[in-house]
Amino acid sequence: MNITNWGRRGLLGTTMLCALGAGGAFAQTAETMVDEIIVVGSQVQGSRITDAVPVTVLGQDELQAVAAASGDELFRSIPQMGDVSFNSSYLPNSSNSARGDVGSVNLRNLGVGNTLVLLNGRRVVTHPSSRADENLVPVLTYNTNAIPVNGLQRLEVLRDGAAALYGSDAVAGVVNTVLRTDYDGLTLDAQYGGAEGTGLRQTDLSALFGRNFDRGNVTVFASYTDRTALDALDQDYTASLDRRPLFAGTRFDGATSLDARSTVTPWGYFQASGPVRRNGALVTSTAGFFHVQPTTFPGCATPTSGGLCLDDGAIATAGVDRDLRFDSPAAYNTTVIPEVERVNLFLTGNYDLTDEITGFGELGYYTATTKSLQTSTGTLSSMPITMPASSYYNPFGPTTFANGTVNPNRLSGIDAPASGRDVTIRTYNFSDAGPTSVDVENSQWRALAGLRGERFGFNWEGAILYSKAEVEDVSDGISATLLQRQLSLSTPDAYNPFNGANLQNTSLADTARSSQAALDAIRIKTVRRNTSSLALADFKVSRPDIFTLPGGDVGMAVGLEYRRETQKDDRDGRVDGTINFTDVVTGTAYAGDLIGTSPSPDTSGSRTVASGFIEFAVPVISPEMNIPLVQSVEMQLAGRFEDFSDAGSVAKPKVAVAWDVFDGLRFRGSWAQGFKAPNLEQVNATLVTRSNTRTDFIRCEADLRAGRIANFAACSRSGATTAQRAGNQDLKPEESETWGAGVVFEPQFLPPEVGNFIFTVDYWRVKQEGIVGLFGEGNALILDYLLRTQGTSNPDVIRAAPTADDVAAFAGTNLTPVGQVLFVNDQYQNLLPQEARGLDIGVAWSLNGTRFGDFSASFNAAHLMKFYRQPSPAIQELLDAQAAGAINPGVNIAGGGDLIRDEGRPDWKWSASATWRYEQFTLGAFTQYVGDVQDFGLIDAAGDPWIIDSQLTANLYGQYEFTDGMAADTRLRVGVRNLTDEKPPLASDGYLGELYTPYSRYWYVSVRKTF
Repeated sequence: MNITNWGRRGLLGTTMLCALGAGGAFAQTAETMVDEIIVVGSQVQGSRITDAVPVTVLGQDELQAVAAASGDELFRSIPQMGDVSFNSSYLPNSSNSARGDVGSVNLRNLGVGNTLVLLNGRRVVTHPSSRADENLVPVLTYNTNAIPVNGLQRLEVLRDGAAALYGSDAVAGVVNTVLRTDYDGLTLDAQYGGAEGTGLRQTDLSALFGRNFDRGNVTVFASYTDRTALDALDQDYTASLDRRPLFAGTRFDGATSLDARSTVTPWGYFQASGPVRRNGALVTSTAGFFHVQPTTFPGCATPTSGGLCLDDGAIATAGVDRDLRFDSPAAYNTTVIPEVERVNLFLTGNYDLTDEITGFGELGYYTATTKSLQTSTGTLSSMPITMPASSYYNPFGPTTFANGTVNPNRLSGIDAPASGRDVTIRTYNFSDAGPTSVDVENSQWRALAGLRGERFGFNWEGAILYSKAEVEDVSDGISATLLQRQLSLSTPDAYNPFNGANLQNTSLADTARSSQAALDAIRIKTVRRNTSSLALADFKVSRPDIFTLPGGDVGMAVGLEYRRETQKDDRDGRVDGTINFTDVVTGTAYAGDLIGTSPSPDTSGSRTVASGFIEFAVPVISPEMNIPLVQSVEMQLAGRFEDFSDAGSVAKPKVAVAWDVFDGLRFRGSWAQGFKAPNLEQVNATLVTRSNTRTDFIRCEADLRAGRIANFAACSRSGATTAQRAGNQDLKPEESETWGAGVVFEPQFLPPEVGNFIFTVDYWRVKQEGIVGLFGEGNALILDYLLRTQGTSNPDVIRAAPTADDVAAFAGTNLTPVGQVLFVNDQYQNLLPQEARGLDIGVAWSLNGTRFGDFSASFNAAHLMKFYRQPSPAIQELLDAQAAGAINPGVNIAGGGDLIRDEGRPDWKWSASATWRYEQFTLGAFTQYVGDVQDFGLIDAAGDPWIIDSQLTANLYGQYEFTDGMAADTRLRVGVRNLTDEKPPLASDGYLGELYTPYSRYWYVSVRKTF
């Protein structure tokens, strides 16, 4: 049936009116829709119990106003969705995290993995590659970019705990994507658009074909997307890692922490096997450390050649030496968003086998290939590489090589032995090897077959489903074994790490490259292949009138489900331990062989889940009972039992109530419990090694005491820190409790000429226990800092022995010298509870049939009132120590406390939309607001963070539908997203990719032809 005006009375007020959705049920559309469009709030077909639960539905009008070109853009436009940690602009320089054409789902900001995603009412396979969440544990998501946006009929969002109906991972709610079905005809659509001031351009082509026949229908949808890359140099906030100029005039003007240029630089940092003097003066430090720099920089100990010199010790963290850091976006014009080719194919069909039984099926396929350029390979402190004294370019090499030729590169006048000194590479970026090329191919397919029918008054349905997702991540790399072999050559074909970088701009890439033969000899391609699968069989029956109470017919639904989930993470052999590096000079063996990537073993796991649910829709009071102030009361009672092969058994209930005071005023409330099993990677990973940029705060304290810095905000003791994280088979499931209450008001007293209004307000609260997380290597270093100021240390922080340079750096500070951090030990664990609560506000208005046309508008706001995570005892000790003054206030302690406005959790998000139709012309508008958040990546001496500003954007489109001549049944649309050209608000990383897209105004034009 066509949904017109305000639709069915059973839908009035049951749906949270979203600026995207206006309740969906209230959106007028030319699409033919099923009789009951709210399917996600209840399993009881034909029941009005959906009145008791808050559901947002995005219809065709709202989808068009948002003008999303991908699933990621669509989900970002929903105010109740939290930050998007999996996104295309997240491009780490290793395959240890998901990258490519990927987006994530995070309803209520309760965390990735707490929202269930359905396609046409059934589960979707998870994306097989993980990434670490804010608790530093690997999480898995449903890839929103695999959703064919152009093929959507509607999007339903149940903003209520639904574990009792759909399963354990529906803690925050459920998203059901519904594709177009039962279509008859052919529609072709073409769209072209681009972002102003950038090279980003996108072409979208789609086709919808359907055919009705005597007893059924077949509908086929196909879409193709071709998008160019967004390059770093296109915009100032991505053009450089030195973001100090962007903050000029703010309270962080000149803050050194804003200079994120890498300390792993082509101006190499080395350690000789002993101190070296030239003509009696030290060239290295007393511990043998030295680095390469231009002769124009201060501190040269001795010149070498070509305008270069050696300086003793490490590169200074302040002054002009900061310009020896590496600025990869400026050097290579790296990729901010990769180029992508995406294909979506989907077929649905149904056939009436008999008058009572219908067969139905789905076939779906998605594939996307992305290409990007990322920074060049750099070393990690956990894998130093030593070149023998006989290396051709070693400045402290032998006087003559083994073949008797004179060494042209040994510095004259040095006191190194005639046989030379070995030199170890401590930090070095292989910029002369060029940027890292990354190609990621995602694919996902789905096959479903089922039967549905009616018998003895029951609607029944059963289906089998199999779906599989695959990722192949291919990137350039450098082998440690091949590199050391090339470093060891005594010929000019040896790799030369002492040739510096760019003398004209010292933060750019190496212009004095090693020979092509040397570069070709060390470069390799690395491949990571991940797969996940979902096999599912279900059967359910439903009847709206199983028996009758005084209040009316009681509806019931009962269902059984069995599913098997698998995940396999197949790392490259140089990462998983198949191919390891043994330093032939020192004899030290290292796990892995890929420079710049932390080793991680392969991981695989599977689980089976058998479950059953029962749901009752109970009419407690009916209008016929004539009870004052009670027109009707309806209840939803549901429960689900699940048996996990690896996490035990659980039973969870849900209760929801809708109370109509009188026609137009409804109160509603719900209570539910949830259960989230640890994902397969959290349970089965034996060792996960990750490297993140962390600050060694005990060195900051030494610098502060020595007077080298004025405060911790000026500390530059950050670098790549390796964490060795272990999976935990003893992890317990996360438990949750959800409670909500709301009111729906539809004023009946307004005259028809002012239109129809609906107002909704819903309060919600979620409590979770046993959140899986880590103490974190950052906190481990803070604890080590605290304990070392007290005379002890953190045993989980593994350090090298302090060198003579380390001893000198700590002289006069009353602190015991420390060595370089080698790695930090950690393990996944169940942390303490967290609680979140908030308010959803919605308004919808519609006025149709006027002489000026049809009008509709809506508003949807999400207000986060509380988000508090109880710190673990260990983190609480750190917070108490900071409050007592034992830890500098400039240190950010993560892992608990009040998290409202923390990074991706604004306290307000809202959106609004409006549509005007007049004859063949339509004008649509959409606006979205995201509140400000605190950026703890940039804090001042008092511990106060930078505030990432709020943002208000607007979309606008106009379209005309031709009805005559050759152009009949043709629609032309011109639109713009972000009409006022708002840039993403400034953050310490340039912009916050979890909340904002990294470009501003975007124009598009589309043409649709229907046959």
